[in-house]
Amino acid sequence: MDLKEYLGKNIKVKIDRPLGSKHPKWNFVYEVNYGYIPGTKAPDREEIDAYVLGVDRSLKEFEGRVIAIIQRLDDDDDKLVVAADGAEFSDGEIGSQVAFQEKYFKSKIIR
Repeated sequence: MDLKEYLGKNIKVKIDRPLGSKHPKWNFVYEVNYGYIPGTKAPDREEIDAYVLGVDRSLKEFEGRVIAIIQRLDDDDDKLVVAADGAEFSDGEIGSQVAFQEKYFKSKIIR
């Protein structure tokens, strides 16, 4: 499935790396809740990953609307950006909130 088909849709995200947790392999802390969409497949053979924006506490799951896609130009593991229905974030706000991880990749925001 093309990730663009998720834009504007409401989805459920299972959070496996909550806000404030440390990456198990790399030395950085998650500045937003981060998880995956159960039952999906990404090119890396794992589930499709998603950043959850606009929530300032750690979560176990989240239901919200896909507002953007982080398309990695030097990696095949693109990410969905999910927020509460009605919440809006500019490209700059999205970029700064996911920079803790995306700074290691060349990427662009798709709407």
